[in-house]
Amino acid sequence: MPTNLIQLPGIGKKMVLMLNEIGIEEVADLRGRNPLELYEDTCDKRGERMDPCVLYTYRCAVYVAETDEAEQDVDLRKWWNWKDKQHTNERNLKNE
Repeated sequence: MPTNLIQLPGIGKKMVLMLNEIGIEEVADLRGRNPLELYEDTCDKRGERMDPCVLYTYRCAVYVAETDEAEQDVDLRKWWNWKDKQHTNERNLKNE
């Protein structure tokens, strides 16, 4: 099935596959999602701790999915700029 996820910055075929594995099929599925939960779901699904770059890419993808293009910060469209930032949808999973 074709997907528009590939249009997101930093999302290639492998990232599309990982997102599909956790039920994310299109950009709209990312809206309102917690990037940290998506990352944890990917780690659980794959049975290993994924590289933190996956988390940063998920943060970037959710940001782009939720933010009108005209309002997007060009620097936040680059996954590596999310290393030291949290997305507003993130919360501490250990306190749930």
